[in-house]
Amino acid sequence: MIAALHTRLSGLKTWQRLVLGVALGAATTLAMPPWHWVALLWITFPCLLWMLEGCRTWRAAAGLGWAFGFGHFATGLNWIANAFYVDADTFGVFAIPAVGALCALFGLYGAAVTVIVRRLPHDPDALPYDRTPTAALRAAGFGLAWMTVEWIRGWFLTGFPWNPIGSVWTAWPAMIQSTSVIGTLGLGLFTVAAASAVSVIGPAPRTRQGWLIAVLPIAGLGLIAALGAWRLDGAKIEMVPGVMLRLVQPNISQADKWRPGLRDQHFMDHVRLSAGTGIENVTHVIWGEAAVAFALDRDEPRRKLATSMIRPGGGLIAGAPRAATGPNGIEDIFNSLLVIGPDAAVKAVYDKVYLVPFGEYLPLRGLIPFRKLTEGTMDFSPGTTRTTISISGLPAFSPLICYEAIFSGAVTGPPAQDNQRPQWLINITNDSWFGDSSGPRQHLAAAQLRAVEEGLPLIRVANTGISAVIDPYGRWLGSIPLNQRGTLDTPLPKALAGRTPFSWGGQAIPLFILLLGAIGTAAFYRRQVFQS
Repeated sequence: MIAALHTRLSGLKTWQRLVLGVALGAATTLAMPPWHWVALLWITFPCLLWMLEGCRTWRAAAGLGWAFGFGHFATGLNWIANAFYVDADTFGVFAIPAVGALCALFGLYGAAVTVIVRRLPHDPDALPYDRTPTAALRAAGFGLAWMTVEWIRGWFLTGFPWNPIGSVWTAWPAMIQSTSVIGTLGLGLFTVAAASAVSVIGPAPRTRQGWLIAVLPIAGLGLIAALGAWRLDGAKIEMVPGVMLRLVQPNISQADKWRPGLRDQHFMDHVRLSAGTGIENVTHVIWGEAAVAFALDRDEPRRKLATSMIRPGGGLIAGAPRAATGPNGIEDIFNSLLVIGPDAAVKAVYDKVYLVPFGEYLPLRGLIPFRKLTEGTMDFSPGTTRTTISISGLPAFSPLICYEAIFSGAVTGPPAQDNQRPQWLINITNDSWFGDSSGPRQHLAAAQLRAVEEGLPLIRVANTGISAVIDPYGRWLGSIPLNQRGTLDTPLPKALAGRTPFSWGGQAIPLFILLLGAIGTAAFYRRQVFQS
């Protein structure tokens, strides 16, 4: 049966490969959050490799990889279209073309993978036993190529590392513990390698060697799970004494958020929720990204009202637009996080560094016939650097605004003034742009992985989101569901006592593993050449 499927797939016509490639790419998305049908990877990746055997030219291989990538990103990123329908009269007509063009562009990443893999040696006319080594070589090469391209996607053209393969495991805390050492990229590498290894039994279904190659990587994932479960066994988190946070999620529709006649009402919604029952026990209140439509740093009366419920020694952490005059004399607009004391004084400011293309600024502005999706005609300006904020009454923290939480290895800044590394992460966001779709859930999964990688708790506060408290092992301690208005009072979990290996080495660790894998694959190839 497996041999027949392999023969059928490797013999498909060009148009059949393209159609099935799109379908397999789409099916791969179902392994991602929020579905987590991880077993599908053991079908989609081997089938892709079997179809690749039928590609006699690099153009055919590129077409197959592009079709797979397009299907994968079209289903994984279709939630972006919701942002265009917030102001449907202005942007609705661009939704499908813009998202389609983005997914077509991202499909080139899939094309790069299949072109690389096609260049690896393969002899479809060899006997089944002789074809096992080259099939194993191609499977290993596929895993290495996929993760190399995924790494490039994380920084090329400002980067968009959304839905990395490693995120398929976020529903199982034991599996993601390995990211504290090898990062999400490393976990993804082992996952792709294990899933693609099954392709070996296609051309060699009756050989013990082929089945051994297919099964051993799965056993490796089992070992990762076992070590993760051992790490979690008895793992207890202490809370920072004297700190009680209130997360405020007002659930304001994005279509209404910036309407001039409603801005004061939305501001007062935040104030009323913040001052609700139990505020006497709360030390710090946290609002989401761009929580108010006013420049709070220049608006002392509203700051006084916003902090009227804050007790001495506490504070308000809020997202708000901020204006500042740049060196050229022109006023720049920033997407900022403000820390405001109970005396209404601004204690600290962080300006978002990684801005969302088309959402917060327009690349190639002169060539694009519409304004950015967010309110106003001016582009936001990026902040200068990541930072660590240290204020009285709280451990030092690293602020992350919106999708800054998706960048593995880049979520902490330099130590604070007291030379202290951040002790927690705070991610303020506004996912109401994307409706009740997979987008907010995928965004939360990315934040969950950052907590485990860094060994730091993460507090996530959304206009509507999901707002959540995540401990340094990636476990949820509380949340406010998507499209629900409310508050969540929570103590602040402590960071792990020691730093994780990934927090020291960052992306250098999984890249080193990639390098070792490439060297091992090359050595395997040379051995096969000399033996033949």
